[in-house]
Amino acid sequence: MLDVRFGCLLWAALAILWNVSAASTAGTVTLGDVSKSEIRNAKPGQILRVWPQSGGAQSNAKAYRILYRSTGLDGEPIAVSGAILFPDGKAPREGRPVVAWAHPTTGVVNRCAPTLLPDLYGTIAGVGEMLDRGYVVAATDYPGLGTPETHPYLIGVSEGRSVLDSVRAARQLPDAKAQRRFAVWGHSQGGHAALFTGELAAEYAPELELVGVAAAAPATYLELLFDADHTTASGKTLTAMALLSWSKLFDIPLDSILKPGTRPAFEQLARDCIQSIRDLLKLSQDTNRLRTNFLAENPTKTEPWAGIMTRNSPGKATAGAPVFIAQGTADQIVRPPITRKFANHLCLQGTRVHMIWLEGVSHDNAGYDGAPAAVRWMADRFAGRPAPSNCAK
Repeated sequence: MLDVRFGCLLWAALAILWNVSAASTAGTVTLGDVSKSEIRNAKPGQILRVWPQSGGAQSNAKAYRILYRSTGLDGEPIAVSGAILFPDGKAPREGRPVVAWAHPTTGVVNRCAPTLLPDLYGTIAGVGEMLDRGYVVAATDYPGLGTPETHPYLIGVSEGRSVLDSVRAARQLPDAKAQRRFAVWGHSQGGHAALFTGELAAEYAPELELVGVAAAAPATYLELLFDADHTTASGKTLTAMALLSWSKLFDIPLDSILKPGTRPAFEQLARDCIQSIRDLLKLSQDTNRLRTNFLAENPTKTEPWAGIMTRNSPGKATAGAPVFIAQGTADQIVRPPITRKFANHLCLQGTRVHMIWLEGVSHDNAGYDGAPAAVRWMADRFAGRPAPSNCAK
């Protein structure tokens, strides 16, 4: 479902180590000079601020951290942070295709934004190959990560809008020369975001042309995934993050779902980030403090939590483009049968689905291990080749 890196880290973890907190604090403060009226008067995707992105690109590429306008859950204008990466050099006359990267779970509080890391580049699966192919990479943080409001964790419309507006923002950077054609690629929570991006694209951003949706180990049927995971160590973390986010977003009291006396440890766990070695050490310690299940009820069987999961499971609308799915066979967070069930559902909708199995690959590694095939698949969509499908006849 989401990405809890207890056993392994992103490529950049050793470089990140003890620097994340200072970078996060400074990065969040810099967004405070944008007024509500400036956000309100901007159009969706309009860039509000731009800075150099620390650790954002290889030597032959450029990277900028941006603050851009998007749309909140109630249709209100909001500011979202993200990054735009693109090759350093002259663009082709027709411009550069765009890949919108949707990141896996990093946390639900604002200091957990990927763009606050010293090495954003190492967190984007397949970024080197995408830049080498001449693509622009638009990498949203999602609302509430890097900005002060609550992060709408696994809320599909929020993720999808922020991804689509990141593509719009990329088209505003003159040097990027970004085309209107784009693909979306995400891992775990980002796979969930990618699927909702496809469902929303035609209505929310009709001026853009979506050529394909690629996802590694995507969160799909949330009730099934949370039910399978909520008593495991990683599942505790993900459930805590989801409940904290949803309680704040929808003004739902937590006391009815938590066992007496567990609230302080629950809050500490739910506010952890999942981005560096230090993060993971703290996460492990905070998980151990909740040695027993902190839930008084199973949220997948209890309203309003179950309803939130149902409403935010993708697949109720058409996919919007051909779909690529990579799934590790050793994934203990996003269970392979659940992903297979979702892929079958897309096939029944008439979507062209190309699903690959990553033998022996865990959830943590699905994005990186699946990236080479995903990038080749996206390259074929940009080239206009017919989308393959291994849907059962």
